[in-house]
Amino acid sequence: MTTLRFRPAAEADLATLVRLRDDAARWMLDRGVTGQWRPGELGEDHFRRVMAHGEVWLAETGGRTAGAWELWWEDEAAWGARPPVAGYVHRLMTDHRTAPPGTGRLLLAAAERRTAETGRTRVRLDCLAANPRLTAYYETAGYRLVGHKTGKPQPGGPPKSFALLEKDLAVR
Repeated sequence: MTTLRFRPAAEADLATLVRLRDDAARWMLDRGVTGQWRPGELGEDHFRRVMAHGEVWLAETGGRTAGAWELWWEDEAAWGARPPVAGYVHRLMTDHRTAPPGTGRLLLAAAERRTAETGRTRVRLDCLAANPRLTAYYETAGYRLVGHKTGKPQPGGPPKSFALLEKDLAVR
């Protein structure tokens, strides 16, 4: 069983987040997944902005970074204006060199727990509409496809179309 330690990212983690994002982009490109992420697309300023308005989390195992994700409290660009009932997961990233198999699901579960801790009852995310394998990954994790967003603005790139997925959280 993989043991991960989760913690909020800090200013000192910005370079690690950029490296993790760029490595994930290269990993996708090496596997023929184009149009999703490009290396160099997001820098430290991106993650600094997210930390100011949402949360960025790191997962560590054995003293090494295994992954990270962003958790936002609104996402009008993809979902429109909505009541504050959901957390929005973005940039779920694993370090494919060091993260054990299954780390992505553990990161997703941690994001779901963090969202539930705030009293919100739903987690939402979006992924590139042209990546059915990623949509299936999220559906297998209990998310349901609820729509599509065409022409969503992208940091550092042209607008793209996305599949919108959500998961209801168990109320305790």
